[in-house]
Amino acid sequence: PRVEVTRPGTLAFTTRGPSRYFGGDHALTARVVELVAATQLHSGVGVRVGVADGSFAALMAALDGAPSLVVEPGASPSFLGPRPVDHLLEAVDLPDFVDLCRRLGLRTLGSLAGLTEADVLARFGHPGVVAHRLASGLDPRPLDARRPTPYLAVTTEIDPPADRVDRAAFVAKTLADDLHARLGGRGLACTHVLVQAETVHGEVLERCWRHEGALSAGDLADRVRWQLDGWIGGTAGTRPTSGIVRLGLVPVEVVAARGRQLGFWGGETLVDERIVRAVARVQGLVGEAGVTVPELRGGRGPGERVARVPVAAVDLTAPRPAARLASVVEPWPGQVPAPWPASVFEPPQPIEVVDATGRSVSVDGRLMVSADPARMLAETEPAAEIVAWSGPWPYDEWWWDKERHRRRARFQVVDHHGSAHLLALETGRWWREATYD
Repeated sequence: PRVEVTRPGTLAFTTRGPSRYFGGDHALTARVVELVAATQLHSGVGVRVGVADGSFAALMAALDGAPSLVVEPGASPSFLGPRPVDHLLEAVDLPDFVDLCRRLGLRTLGSLAGLTEADVLARFGHPGVVAHRLASGLDPRPLDARRPTPYLAVTTEIDPPADRVDRAAFVAKTLADDLHARLGGRGLACTHVLVQAETVHGEVLERCWRHEGALSAGDLADRVRWQLDGWIGGTAGTRPTSGIVRLGLVPVEVVAARGRQLGFWGGETLVDERIVRAVARVQGLVGEAGVTVPELRGGRGPGERVARVPVAAVDLTAPRPAARLASVVEPWPGQVPAPWPASVFEPPQPIEVVDATGRSVSVDGRLMVSADPARMLAETEPAAEIVAWSGPWPYDEWWWDKERHRRRARFQVVDHHGSAHLLALETGRWWREATYD
C-alpha cells in the first residue's frame, strides 16, 4: 500500500485492501509488527500499530496499543471520547485552542465532539472545526499516501583502510557499477551524485557532483576517483588524517533514463564527452567554483563586458549564445568604442602618468587636464614615453548606490613603442585597464 509519513517515526496507510488480503485487521497488525520487528532498528525502539476509522483515532490506538490495538468500525468516537483534550496536540499544533478548551470546561474529546459543528465554527473558526472533526473520529483531509521512495544509495566498507588513491579507486569502480545497475533496473539515470567517505578517525568527507546529462558507470567511477585524488592528494590542511574505511554514493537527483545518441557531424560527439570529463577532473581538484567559462555582459569598459561563470552552471555540450559577440545588443551610452583592446587586465594595473616636469597628471572637476601626459611609469616595466593621447572621457556610474558609486576619467595613449593603452584616473590614482596589441 501507499503510505504517508506524517512526521518522523509515524507512518499511516489505508487498511481496507491489505486487511482483506491478510485476513482481517488483527492479522494485518500482527503482520506489520512482525515485519518492522525484523528490520534493523536501533536497540530499544519498538513498534506500535493502531487501526481505526480515521488517522487520528488510529494514532491514539497505536499510542495505547502494546504492540497493537484495533478499534472496531464505527467505535472511534466512543474510543476517543474519554481522552483529555490535550491529545489533540499529537495531531495538530493548536496549543492556544487546547488551553482555551480547558478554561471553557471542554476537558475531554467527547465534550468537544458533543458540540455542533456550526457553533464551533462560529466561536473558534477554522482551527476549531479541524479539532472538532478529530475529536469526532473524522479526518480533516484524506491521507496523502504515496509509494515509498526506494533507497538507492550504495555503500561499502574498505578493510584494511585505503590511504592511496589506487586502492580506493578500485573499490569505487565496483561501487559505481552497483549504483548504475540499481538505477538501470528501475529505468533511472543519475544526474547529481553525492560522494561520501569516512576515515578511521571518524572524519566525514562529502562532495556533490552534477552532470547535465546522465552519469554512466564510467562517469561515476571517474568522478569518485578524481574526488578521492583531490582528498587524499590534497594539502596538509585539507587531506584526511587517516585512511578511508567507508565509501558511499548517494544519488541526489535522478531522471528517467532516455539513453544517449552521439552524432557523427555536429551535436554531441566523443570530443565533447572527453572535454566534459577533463573539466570534471579539474573540478575535483580545485572545486566546482574554481573552473569558469567566459560569458559576455553589458558594460562600458572592456573589463566589464566579460564575466566568468562557474562551469557547473552551464551545459558545455549545448549552444551558448552568451559566449558570442552578438549576444549583447542593448545600447550602453559612453561605452569604449571599437575596436576592443586585445589584452584586458583583471584587476587593472596600477601605474603613474606624469608630465614633462615629472609631476603627476590630474583632472579637475571641469575635466581640465593639469598638463600634457609625457611618460607612463609602471613598477615592473621601464618608463614609456607618451607620443599621443586623447581624452579625458568622464564616467559617473552607479551614482544611486553609495557602495558602488565611482567617478573616473579614461584616456587613450600611444607610447614610443607604438602600443596603445586604455588608462583610467580614479580618486587621484592611475590604472591601466587594457592594451591594444
